[in-house]
Amino acid sequence: MAIEFKINAPLHSEDVSEVFKSSGIKRPADDLDRIQKMIDNADVNVSAWDGEKLVGIARAITDFSFCCYLSDLAVRKEYQKSGIGTGLVQCLRKHLGEEVSLLLLSAPTAMEYYPRIGFEKIGNAFLIPRV
Repeated sequence: MAIEFKINAPLHSEDVSEVFKSSGIKRPADDLDRIQKMIDNADVNVSAWDGEKLVGIARAITDFSFCCYLSDLAVRKEYQKSGIGTGLVQCLRKHLGEEVSLLLLSAPTAMEYYPRIGFEKIGNAFLIPRV
């Protein structure tokens, strides 16, 4: 399997929705207009492709100087545990540069995954949840 990683390649809500649904990530996957807004308004979209098939996405909001919020990291179920999530994060970090910190909020089921790919658990975050 030769996976190709792309930065800011054109993405369509239908394809991203399929990745979200397959991955198990909790997103409004049936609201295609909202998914398209999420894609269009991200600063960086890193995508993973198996030929013409979108198999993973990392969606990020950043100032390209100090910090970056990794708002989505999703890989199709059948492609998980093959290094694609790690590849998406590495591609994003290379694009951003070493001076930019990478932050994310983890789903409870993924808490053990992120330390394995280089994230450090921190306890000083706060949240105002969406309505």
